[in-house]
Amino acid sequence: MVPCVIFEDEHLLVVSKPAGWNTHAPSPYAGEGIYDWLKHREPRWSTLAIQHRLDKETSGVLVFGKTPLANKSLTEQFTARRVHKKYLLLTDRAVPAKEFTVKTSLARVGEKYASQSGGEVAETKFTPVHDAKFEIGKLKMMHAEPFTGRTHQIRVHAAESGFPILGDILYGGTASSRVFLHAAEIAFTHPATHERVKFFAPVNFEVEPRLALRAAVIAPEATNAFRVIHGASDGWPGWFVEKLGDFLLSQSDAPLTEKQSEELSWLAGKISSRGTYHKILSRHVRQSKVPDASPQLVLGEAAPERFEILENGIRYEMSFTEGYSVGLFLDQRDNRRRLLTGHVAAGFSLCQLPTPNFQLLNCFAYTCGFSVAAAKAGARTTSLDLSKKYLEWGKRNFVLNGLDPSAHDFIYGDTFDWLRRLAKKGRAFDAIVLDPPTFSQSKEHGTFRADRDYGKLVTATLPVLKAGGVLLASTNAADWPPEKFLAAVEAAVHAAKRKILQRHYVPQPPDFPISRAEPAYLKTVWLRVS
Repeated sequence: MVPCVIFEDEHLLVVSKPAGWNTHAPSPYAGEGIYDWLKHREPRWSTLAIQHRLDKETSGVLVFGKTPLANKSLTEQFTARRVHKKYLLLTDRAVPAKEFTVKTSLARVGEKYASQSGGEVAETKFTPVHDAKFEIGKLKMMHAEPFTGRTHQIRVHAAESGFPILGDILYGGTASSRVFLHAAEIAFTHPATHERVKFFAPVNFEVEPRLALRAAVIAPEATNAFRVIHGASDGWPGWFVEKLGDFLLSQSDAPLTEKQSEELSWLAGKISSRGTYHKILSRHVRQSKVPDASPQLVLGEAAPERFEILENGIRYEMSFTEGYSVGLFLDQRDNRRRLLTGHVAAGFSLCQLPTPNFQLLNCFAYTCGFSVAAAKAGARTTSLDLSKKYLEWGKRNFVLNGLDPSAHDFIYGDTFDWLRRLAKKGRAFDAIVLDPPTFSQSKEHGTFRADRDYGKLVTATLPVLKAGGVLLASTNAADWPPEKFLAAVEAAVHAAKRKILQRHYVPQPPDFPISRAEPAYLKTVWLRVS
């Protein structure tokens, strides 16, 4: 269960959506909306149906149907306008002293909606709410009750009535940390009991929206490592900050600015960080010495040479003294969870897990994060990497989780070379992980570039993938369009005379939010291959 769940029974799931998260992703490559995330998170939620939407920057209560009965009933109630909703908004403009109702016709005009003839009828009732803590700051709170369900109707009617919502710059509101609009209440007839039910999502306009988003999707008792600031999507272009257990890691292509230092100091206090480090992102990291490439302490106490983080209940070793890489790529957290649970998506499982008969090959294993997750589920793993140092690091990760490394294989060498050797030996695996670096070099095969050579990698992998086996293919090549990545992977499968039986495309997790200013970079697809 995740923190945003308000109510669940056989027919309904009611959640509270934080601001900054789409209700439903506009395309398979645009990142997960809350609907997508819930649908793929737990097997029991795989049949969810979305019943209504909230704008990305609007927080509050959402209802999903879980059964055909619920879906039919809720659709009829929304269509007949028997679902009653109430919103809360903040504005820094003057508001009417008494309740009033706005009824206009709305039509789309460019990126916005506006009241004009020929549009769809929209009706909203506004009621002033007296809240001293906001009035001290010269802000006003209003109740908004939409009697119709038109896109942006509350935002349009508020703006056209002279009090645009704080943060809603699209409709003339003053710029702020979020759009201060919250779906506080929804009421309808329960599809099975036929009783009138009402659900509430408490509002907290004072909470920092970035942290609210993370709190909604990260269970702190199981995970203490996640991205806190993701560049322009969180209002800080070119700057990235991660919580790694008791420490913060800041990353940008330059030394910290005064404003960034102030923000880090605030974050350190807010999320109880013992120490904060900064790493300068560089394309010339291979020419740098280890101390120069390693993150540098900028605030608080120094981290031990090795320390632990927790992710989905699994322990991983981290280090700020080993150079550019600190031990784990957090954007793959949900994919590691899929190996841990054996659940990829609705109707897509990893078959026999957990069982020692399930064999996983982890290519480009780094510190063996995928291998540890699969091994915790009971799989026998083979980790393949070009670095002995990282393979030894991976073995320590096994030990941290009570797993015996000697029961698993760790192979040092070039991936292409070893795939050929494994094929000659007749080895075959139930699942294979391909998460190569965007660019790498080896003595045997020279330069590897993901956008040029990924198809060759899949071709080399297929001979050791069992019939009906699962291939996890991923890349963080930011400039490579997802459509071309998928085309390269699928072309290699078809060229090998094999068929794709199942496919599930996975975007980066919600704490790596996607926006126009910060497009998606991570591309992952799970394939079951004949």
